[in-house]
Amino acid sequence: MVEHDALSATREAYDAAASTYAQLFRDALRDRPLDRAILSVFAEVVSASGDGRVADLGCGPGHVTAYLDELGLAAFGVDASPAMIELARQAYPGLRFDVGSMAALNIADGELDGVLSRWSVIHTPPQELPLILAEFHRVLAPGGHLLVGFSASEGPSHPTQVFDHAVAPAYRWWPDHLAALLSKAGLVEVARMVREPQPTDRRQFQEVQLLARKAWAGA
Repeated sequence: MVEHDALSATREAYDAAASTYAQLFRDALRDRPLDRAILSVFAEVVSASGDGRVADLGCGPGHVTAYLDELGLAAFGVDASPAMIELARQAYPGLRFDVGSMAALNIADGELDGVLSRWSVIHTPPQELPLILAEFHRVLAPGGHLLVGFSASEGPSHPTQVFDHAVAPAYRWWPDHLAALLSKAGLVEVARMVREPQPTDRRQFQEVQLLARKAWAGA
């Protein structure tokens, strides 16, 4: 299966790079005020719709999960890489971190008030993305929110593009195209943040974060 091969390759690549990755990104939010702002908005809307139960999917070494915890959410992390999860558990022993796949989450239907996916869907082959988004929808409670981050492709004529990621093969998405896929999965976009590339950025791509909501029952 393509998905299985892509997942295995991504897991192995992140296992190998885990220590370096953790060192590089441990303080990543410190110099990214826009990212902190959108995470604060996410925390506010999630808390307003439930008890603040959030899964950080593709959590890596756990620094963003810890930030969500600081914002008052009942956050836990999930990652396909056992090495990443081990580093997260060491760095944040008071938080929960599980090894798992976004395509088959060990989470009950409607259990979560929020799902965070920061640049974790980028390693999913395009034909497999609807399955991942359906899984996000399944685990969210009615009224729950998803915040998904990714790099933008060059335009609507290029809805997906492969790019040379430092760890594993990855894809960029045109924001309107990804928003349409979210809508098909039952997740309606409510806001988006677009960060233009800065001169110091290694890659000159737009960074996009879409905030979407699962409809209330009967809506």
